[in-house]
Amino acid sequence: MRVVIFTDSGQDLLAGVDALLSQNLHAVLPMRSRNFIVGLLSFLTLIDLFGSQAILPKLTVFFDTDPASMGIAVNASTFGMAAAGLVVALFSRRIDRLRGIWLSLALLAIPTTLLGFADDLAVFTALRIVQGVFMATAFTLTMSYLAEECSAKEAAGAMAAYITGNVLSNLVGRLMAANFADWFGLSVSFWLFALLNLTGALVAYLCLGKKAEGKAAMDEASVMEIWKIHLTNPRLQASFALGFLILFVFLSVFTYVNFVLSAPPFSLDAMQLGFVYFVFLPAVFTTPMAGKMVSSRGTYFGFVMSMAMALMGLLALLTSSLTLLIIGLAAIGVGTFCAQAIVSGQIGISATADRATASGLYLTSYYLGGLTGAAIIGRVYTSGGWDMAIYILVALSLLALVVARPLGRPIPTQEQ
Repeated sequence: MRVVIFTDSGQDLLAGVDALLSQNLHAVLPMRSRNFIVGLLSFLTLIDLFGSQAILPKLTVFFDTDPASMGIAVNASTFGMAAAGLVVALFSRRIDRLRGIWLSLALLAIPTTLLGFADDLAVFTALRIVQGVFMATAFTLTMSYLAEECSAKEAAGAMAAYITGNVLSNLVGRLMAANFADWFGLSVSFWLFALLNLTGALVAYLCLGKKAEGKAAMDEASVMEIWKIHLTNPRLQASFALGFLILFVFLSVFTYVNFVLSAPPFSLDAMQLGFVYFVFLPAVFTTPMAGKMVSSRGTYFGFVMSMAMALMGLLALLTSSLTLLIIGLAAIGVGTFCAQAIVSGQIGISATADRATASGLYLTSYYLGGLTGAAIIGRVYTSGGWDMAIYILVALSLLALVVARPLGRPIPTQEQ
C-alpha cells in the first residue's frame, strides 16, 4: 500500500487525494476499515428494501386494499432484484464493477423519491420493482467486487460485514419508516430513504476508488457455457436453492408478523411496532461471527447451526406470548442473517468460472424466494391463519438442512 505524506502545499494535498481515489478499496484500506465501508454501503443500499414493511398496516389503509395484496406490492422490489441479478449474470463481463455500484445507488434515489408521491397501488408496485432493479445491481456488483479483490479469508469477513450492514438496514430502516410515517406522514419516510441512497452513491464513489485494476473475470467461454458450469456445480446448486429458501422464510415472517402484532391480542400501534424491530440488534453482533464459525468448523456446520436457531425462533411464533414472540423474531433474525452470510460468502469461492455470473444467479434465486414467499404465505395467512403459515415455514427450514449437505464437500479448484 502506498503511503502519501501531506505537506502544507495545497498542490501536494490534491495530489494525495487523487492518488487515494485512483486506487481500489483493497489496496488502500486495512481489512477492518474496509469491512466498515462495505457494511456502510450495504446499509445505504438495502435500507429501502425492508423499511416499508414496518408501515404495512398504514399502507394497507392508505391504498384501501387487503394485507396479502399490500404485502405483494411492498415486496415487489424482490421481483426487480431477481430480474437485475439475472441481467448482471448475463452481462457481468461488460459491467464496470465500481462505476456500476455508485451509479446504481444514485439512480435508486429516483424511484424512492417518487414513492412519496404515489397514490395508486399499481404505480407504487411498479416503483418498488424499479427500486429492486437498482438495489440488486449494486448488491450483485459489490459481491463480485469483493470476490475478485479479496482473498478467500478476506472475502468471508467482507461478506459478513456486508450482511451486517443488511441487518442494520432492517433495524434502522424499519424504525425510521415507522416513526417518520407516524410523525410526518408516509411521504417523508420515502424522501429520507432517497437521501440515504444518494449518500451511498457518494460513499461508493469516494471510498471504493475509480477502478478495479484488471481483476474482473474475463473468461473466453460464452455466457451459456459459464451458466452450465455454475448450474452443474453441486455447491452452487445447493447455494442457489438455499438462497431461495432463506429469503422465503425471512421475508414471509417479517412481512406478515406486522399484521399479527397490530391485531388483538397484541394491538401494537405504529410506534410500538417500530420498536419491535430491535429484534434485529442481536444479529448485528452475531453475523460478523459467521465467517469465524466457517473458518473453524466448516460451511455446513455453520449453516446448520444458523438454521437451527431460525427453526427455534419459528416455533416460538406459535405462542400467544408477546415476550416469546419477540424472542422468536430475534432468533429468526440471528439465524437467517448468519445463514445468508455463510452461503453468500462462499459463492465466489465455489465458483470455478466468472464469479459475477455466479453472484447474479445466486441473487436471482434469493430474491425469487422472497417474492414467492410474500405471495404464497400472504394467501396462506389470509385463508388459513398465522399458525398454518408458520408450519409451512418450519417445513421449508427443515428442507434447507437437507439441501445444504453439498456445502460440506471440498471446494472445487478455481480456474485461473
